[in-house]
Amino acid sequence: MSPDAPPTTADPSTRDRHADDATDLRRRVVVTLLAVLAIDTAFVLVVTALLSPWLRPIGDALVAALGVPGTPTAVRWLAVVVPCVALFAWAQLRYTRRELLAEVDADPITAESHPALHDRVARLAQQGGTTPPTVAVADSPVPNSLTVGGLRDATLVVSTGLLETLDDERLDAVLAHELAHVRNRDAAILTLATFLPAVAGGEASFLGVLFPASWSDGARKATVVVGLLALFVVGAVVFDGPVGAGYLVGVAGLVGFSLVFGGVALGVAAAPVVTLGRRLSRARELQADRAGALLTGNPSALADALATLDASVADTPADDLRTTASIRELCLLPHGFDDAVSSEGVGDSLAGGVPVSIRSHPPTEERIARLRDVARALESGG
Repeated sequence: MSPDAPPTTADPSTRDRHADDATDLRRRVVVTLLAVLAIDTAFVLVVTALLSPWLRPIGDALVAALGVPGTPTAVRWLAVVVPCVALFAWAQLRYTRRELLAEVDADPITAESHPALHDRVARLAQQGGTTPPTVAVADSPVPNSLTVGGLRDATLVVSTGLLETLDDERLDAVLAHELAHVRNRDAAILTLATFLPAVAGGEASFLGVLFPASWSDGARKATVVVGLLALFVVGAVVFDGPVGAGYLVGVAGLVGFSLVFGGVALGVAAAPVVTLGRRLSRARELQADRAGALLTGNPSALADALATLDASVADTPADDLRTTASIRELCLLPHGFDDAVSSEGVGDSLAGGVPVSIRSHPPTEERIARLRDVARALESGG
């Protein structure tokens, strides 16, 4: 049975609710992506405007070389901004994926190191028509899982506590739930949407996007300074760029203003992304619950797994503090990989004191109730 197929003879109200959930998820995915791209576009426009005294001569020379000197200014801006926004978004996704996986400290598995888990994921992925993701195991006693998305691939992370807590049927149900995130592409969008809030909260850096992970923060900053100086010199010598004292004072003032007020502005800009991301997290969990339950054909197994995992958090040690708001939003249950943070996922804030109080997941009781509805629908369909 396809994970997206509705129950054969489901109650009309249940069927309508599932259709509404699927539509709501698609809408939230699109809106969240557009919000991120809008902020990225604004950032690229600001940077482009600041560099325009040097970029303009280069653009004029390129237009002349291509033999299209009459190209409108708007077209020239689009030719610069559109690819830069696309590249910036790709870099954010790549950086955020890398940092989230480093945060949970999960080790990728192979068919030789974890044959049973590897074969289980491959089997479920084949049943669901999904490309098998990379699978990694985090050494944490707290039973949980998450999926970090990418453009063409994803990484499914499970904790050792999850593997030790669940039997075969319930583990299949949880893995099918995570594979639904891969198939729905919501894992990639939510992974991307965690970058701007992480920067505003001081957990990530724009410089981290531009440079390799092996570079130190000092090396990144030094490279930026040297690059700007080189750009200034080249612009001044080759293109007769602005080298007056007034311009230098203006640039220095703008940089100072950005350092003082940039954090607050970024916090305000990121707040809508946080809200949209949290609401996307809620919608995607409900849809993945249903898709995963239909993939295994055993909704009760996922309902039992959620109840077991939710109840087990209070009994796990609180010495593993690897939890951020971004990780909690991506997890099966919102306590991350430790129990030091409330499973409600509320009370976070951004830089500049912007409060965020959106529950990142539906209540576990609601998820279980919906899965029971799916089970009854399947039973009534024979």
